[in-house]
Amino acid sequence: MTDQCRRTVLLGIGACCLAAGTGVAGPGQAQDLRALAAAQPLLPMPRLTRAHGLVNLSRVDTQQSEVALTFDDGPHPLHTPRLLDILAEHRVRATFYVIGTQVRRFTEIAQRIVAEGHELGNHTWHHPTLTGYDDGHVLSEIDRTQEVIWQAVGHLPVTFRPPYGAISQRQSRMLHERRNLPSVNWSVDPQDWRRPGASVVAQRMIDGARPGAIILAHDTHGATVSAVPEAISGLQSRGFRCVTMSELLGWGHWGPAAARHEHVAQPRSDQRGPVIPDFAG
Repeated sequence: MTDQCRRTVLLGIGACCLAAGTGVAGPGQAQDLRALAAAQPLLPMPRLTRAHGLVNLSRVDTQQSEVALTFDDGPHPLHTPRLLDILAEHRVRATFYVIGTQVRRFTEIAQRIVAEGHELGNHTWHHPTLTGYDDGHVLSEIDRTQEVIWQAVGHLPVTFRPPYGAISQRQSRMLHERRNLPSVNWSVDPQDWRRPGASVVAQRMIDGARPGAIILAHDTHGATVSAVPEAISGLQSRGFRCVTMSELLGWGHWGPAAARHEHVAQPRSDQRGPVIPDFAG
């Protein structure tokens, strides 16, 4: 086994050695795994090479009662660890669309996210409005973030979320063609950034859910994190299962344990219909 394989397997064990089939490793396990993984050297960042046909989406057409909980703008030094504790308690996996500069500052939190079975998505380096950028600047924002995530956790994000949901159809196509990254927006927006209070945020997440919904939230707001237990309970009472973006798309589990650094799996045609496009700009 190569050094890279050892490193990624060690970091990914947290997503595989799961207590009672919870799908989430405990914080203590994750800390031990991160220490072991950090001792392994890392190879240069690979490329996502397998075409998947997805350009821009805001939800997934699925027969399954599944929704994706997604959290933007972290990692946050206080709120993200508390959110991870909540997700572990409820045995739920989520997707974190992280900012590159935040991953660089709070690398251990990013590593904990992955070690506990969650998914990382690319949310640019500086969180700019991309519609005013040329292609070179857009790609720089994406590539720098891919690189810092690769260096931190040994795996590449396979989806991208534009800041503010602002991206043109042409830019989405460019990212698809040149980086094999689909641009993922959302179908449920609780507008937690307006700070309406935890109970309002939770109820909006619950009420807006439909099969294949992509639920937007931010792990940079304490009230949003406080809303998550109520939101999860309400979603589960309606029969929904919370999954990661890759799982919602039918791509299986994301992370180093999957050992799929260069490829994006094709959606399963027996369970997933076409994604619903959503172009902004």
